[in-house]
Amino acid sequence: MKKITINKQALKLKTLLKLVFLCSILLSIGCKEKEVMEKSMTEDELITKAMAIHERVITLDTHNDININNFTDSINYTQELDNQVNLPKMKKGGLDVSWFIVYTGQGELNEDGYAKAYDNAISKFNAIHKLTEEIAPDEIELATTSADVRRISAAGKKVAMIGIENGYPVGTDVNRVKEFYDLGGRYMSLAHNGHSQLSDSNTGERDSIWLHNGLSDLGKQALAEMNKWGIMVDVSHPSKEAMRDMIKLSKAPIMASHSSARAIGEHSRNLDDEQLEWIKTNGGVVQTVAFKSYLYPDKNKKHADALKAVMDEIAKTQEFEILEWSAARELDEEARAEYFKTYTEIRTLARAKSDEIAKIAAPVDVADFVNHIDYMVEKMGLKHVGISSDFDGGGGIDGWNDASETMNVTIELVRRGYTEEEIGMLWSGNLLRVLDEVAQVASEIQAGE
Repeated sequence: MKKITINKQALKLKTLLKLVFLCSILLSIGCKEKEVMEKSMTEDELITKAMAIHERVITLDTHNDININNFTDSINYTQELDNQVNLPKMKKGGLDVSWFIVYTGQGELNEDGYAKAYDNAISKFNAIHKLTEEIAPDEIELATTSADVRRISAAGKKVAMIGIENGYPVGTDVNRVKEFYDLGGRYMSLAHNGHSQLSDSNTGERDSIWLHNGLSDLGKQALAEMNKWGIMVDVSHPSKEAMRDMIKLSKAPIMASHSSARAIGEHSRNLDDEQLEWIKTNGGVVQTVAFKSYLYPDKNKKHADALKAVMDEIAKTQEFEILEWSAARELDEEARAEYFKTYTEIRTLARAKSDEIAKIAAPVDVADFVNHIDYMVEKMGLKHVGISSDFDGGGGIDGWNDASETMNVTIELVRRGYTEEEIGMLWSGNLLRVLDEVAQVASEIQAGE
């Protein structure tokens, strides 16, 4: 009897193992069939599939700089301007949501510097409100919640959101955090290029000189206010030590509005594997940035040198001096706008010879960009990765050099085998999840929970 019982159990186990093995074989065949189907698709079929997905998902770019001179009654985003993001380009490329940036360069840490920074920030808030409330309210609307994003997008309009790059305009009054929230700001970095009164910057890596060794006491107060009112904490520009403080102190998930993977692109603006793990554990999101010199610095330098040689020749004929990027950013608003107008014209002329330049040195392109997405998805999990461009602030790559080329990113994601659901998460779902969670934490803090 005992022998028969044992044989029956063995038979059951053997049968179960066979079923598991069979299921694994079928699953493997299914995966291989999917791979074969993807590989067997023609380029036209792949593009058609990508276009349909691109139309259905909400595409969201978390970092687009602005120039207030493009928000006037005569010159504004309803026109096909020379900049990288405007309404015609958004419509052409299917970019649904643009986070317009209230950027302030780092100045002196004194009352005069804070006052100028505050005035600059308010002028940019006002410009964005003018666009959405006066210039083109039928075409674009300001959103402050994920529900707003979905409602406005479903109505067929473009969506504007506001991010604050550099907490310098806060000055020494943390009550301005609530003021910026009321004006529509939904994320803020506490530093930019240079240490602010709130936080050390990643730029301290150049000389190992730090002002606070992380966040200052005032910066910690500002972070608490951001948690209280529902402003996402942006870690893209602050130092690693400051980020460590933010992770430790924030009661809500954090985000990096425009950074990529340092393991691939060695740059202090990118995040190393340890930082990626911090954000994963924190529940936050990293918005992969299409900034050439961050993605592949060496490759970009070779191409930039070849392009610059052509641009220098054109600039000589126009008696124009091409500045280092850092020097150009330090120009005052009017001078910077004039400089980049001429610079863009010269760059356009040079790019007419792109095939010739590419033979010398290939440009950083959309495939390189998605390599960073792939890497961070593998390291962190898909729900912690998003997309940004840094357009009109130095961003742009071959294939996604302005908002009109946005669909090329979706095409490459489809080419890599990402599903529609995954592409929707990368383009907007993950970022909006973090925004919702930050808002929920704020609600609990305000309720005294």
